[in-house]
Amino acid sequence: MKTKVIGFSFLMIFCGFTSLFAQGFPPPAEGKSVVYFARVSIYGKPMAFEFFDHDKYFGELKGKQYFRYECDPGEHLFWASTENKEFMTAELREGETYIVIVDVITGFWKPHVGLSPINAEAEDLLERAKELINDNKPVIPAEKDIVKRNEKLADFITKELQNYNDNLKNEKEFNHLSADMAIPAEDLK
Repeated sequence: MKTKVIGFSFLMIFCGFTSLFAQGFPPPAEGKSVVYFARVSIYGKPMAFEFFDHDKYFGELKGKQYFRYECDPGEHLFWASTENKEFMTAELREGETYIVIVDVITGFWKPHVGLSPINAEAEDLLERAKELINDNKPVIPAEKDIVKRNEKLADFITKELQNYNDNLKNEKEFNHLSADMAIPAEDLK
């Protein structure tokens, strides 16, 4: 009996610790929207993908990780960079939560990145994203590191946005995250 009590106590302590580290889906702050960028695959784990909101770098993901990116509602141009550059337009509604799956695609020398927005109807991908987000801490880069990377990448960002505006947006159809793709709170549980 004593062994069962000890085992049960250990189980309760373990469950308490795991819930302490579970992140879940807190709603965005008032006047904001939130986008989760979820890299649900371990393929290409050592390869880092850098992420941008128009002309601002906001972090990188390596392996099976995610960002919780809180931003102003409205129009955005999100993009990611590795051997390729992948762009995604977005129209975000205030107070809503969105999920973008970060695809890892076989490339010539390195894995390529893809950005695939999902809605609540993409049940399999939504479940994979929820599992990652509920069981792991988000990647939260230090503000000083973001400032340094933005300074270091300033010319690169300008060049890539110029290429997007002059060429890519007219030559290729990129994914779009529309306001109506928000994931209802009840589907995030």
